[in-house]
Amino acid sequence: MANIRGAIRFILNNEEISLTEVSPTTTLLDFLRLDRRLRGSKEGCAEGDCGACTVLVGRLSGDEIIYDSVTACIRFVASLDGCHVVTVEHLAAKDGTLHPVQQAMVDHHGSQCGFCTPGFVMSLYGLWMRDPNPTTAAIERALQGNLCRCTGYAPIIRAAKAISSYGAPEADPLRAERIKIKARLETLNDGSRVELGEDAEKFIIPAHLDELAEIYADMPRARIVAGSTDVGLWVTKFMRDIGPAIFIGNIPELRRIAENDSEVRFYAGVSYSEALPIITNYFPQLGELWNRFAGEQVRNMGTIGGNIANGSPIGDTPPPFIALGAKLHLRQGEHRREIKLEDYFLDYGKQDRRPGEFVESVTIPHLPAGEQFATYKISKRRDEDISALCGAFRVFVNDTGHVGMVRIAFGGMAATPKRAKAVEAALDGQPWTVETIEAAVGAFASDFQPIGDMRASAAYRLLVAQNLLRRFHAETTGAGQRLVRGAA
Repeated sequence: MANIRGAIRFILNNEEISLTEVSPTTTLLDFLRLDRRLRGSKEGCAEGDCGACTVLVGRLSGDEIIYDSVTACIRFVASLDGCHVVTVEHLAAKDGTLHPVQQAMVDHHGSQCGFCTPGFVMSLYGLWMRDPNPTTAAIERALQGNLCRCTGYAPIIRAAKAISSYGAPEADPLRAERIKIKARLETLNDGSRVELGEDAEKFIIPAHLDELAEIYADMPRARIVAGSTDVGLWVTKFMRDIGPAIFIGNIPELRRIAENDSEVRFYAGVSYSEALPIITNYFPQLGELWNRFAGEQVRNMGTIGGNIANGSPIGDTPPPFIALGAKLHLRQGEHRREIKLEDYFLDYGKQDRRPGEFVESVTIPHLPAGEQFATYKISKRRDEDISALCGAFRVFVNDTGHVGMVRIAFGGMAATPKRAKAVEAALDGQPWTVETIEAAVGAFASDFQPIGDMRASAAYRLLVAQNLLRRFHAETTGAGQRLVRGAA
């Protein structure tokens, strides 16, 4: 019999919080501002884009606490059980002395109107804890999810580079308390299942993977919530109820990554940030693309399994994973099955997932020697933007210069992520030449009938898909300006 607890417990700054009544749709930002009167975190967009609500959330991982910057506007309180939440109010000393991050922002004029400043401070604090002397590129990546319309960012970057001159991370006033925080979190993480509420206000936090499988098999209409980077918008933008809900972010088995000589397996709860070192090791062509997924805060929250499970036609992980031949592992109670990732997507909003069945993991084979691979993301903005289309290309050219294998997959071109099988057929067995490419590009019209929307017209999408094949050929043959790397 499972131990069931009727309260969410977490630490807010230095105060232990225990909630026996909370809605599954209550966001961390609303809790901070309305319930706790901590108003340093601001609501700018309510969709995880502007970063004005950024806080740090720490969780136990082995013998340490891992702190991630997150957007409080789309993070649900129900996901915080056993965590440590740090807000901007906790940084300055009790006598008013500013934290090194805050003082650097003051001295380098990193704030003007001030609305976005607390979010920048928290993002920079998260960066400083893990990298006290960051490069400009690292700073820019850490701030992709923070928007400012006053400073032009240059003063903020100067402040970020100067933080360590005000004190080393080892002397961080908050570092001393982390030993005590760790012990408190170990007590809070007691291995219990959490259950609160009734009907549409009900939510459950399973303690482990088998418990999730059992609960979801019994409640197949429940909503599984992982990083909430998509579900959060259902609440803040569309005012939807999501209960009964099952929050899975605390399940350790779903945050695993398994590697061997032939493949890498990501379990569904692995975040984009957690996956990045493995991705860049085995699939370096995806590194640049990976850093264009939203901003740092969303990469810290969003999960690989969630990006696949919701079946969005513009999700950025399915196209490269499909091109690489990924397999999807689904679980329903004690029953598991494996399918090709490309077969999971049936139609818009429809996936091959049975009642009570959930995505447990995805396995990606290593790229065989001699094959070339690239992925290109096309969007209106380089950073923190949804793709108009995302194309993945993989080819093996044999010793005679002919195509021995080709895989092409796109997102944003159809109702689902989809292979360009007509184009593949036109290329297969043919010489890998400009003439072959030009003869094949017309087949994109057979594979896709893209829609036109605010991100791109149908004609633009079709033309860009053709041009990306031309680009991939140019780069793989040395005719392009750079080696295949994986982003546009």
